[in-house]
Amino acid sequence: MDRQTRMFDNKDINGQKSIKEVLTVVYEALDERGYKAIDQMVGYILSGDPSYITSHNNARNVMGRIDRDDLVEELIRAYLEK
Repeated sequence: MDRQTRMFDNKDINGQKSIKEVLTVVYEALDERGYKAIDQMVGYILSGDPSYITSHNNARNVMGRIDRDDLVEELIRAYLEK
């Protein structure tokens, strides 16, 4: 196992969507289905239970590709504008 510290960037890497793009897709999919999108996303982040995210527009699959720790880190960084 590699124990070196790695730096991650929120940019599009290897054709994958950025965290912001994923959150936007998931939010819109939840909103289209009539869910309280923020509440559902918070539920997913806290529990890790994918059933909080709709499969509409492939949102559950897209969200599942992001590590929750990376997601929380990016949210805090964006909130603090760091």
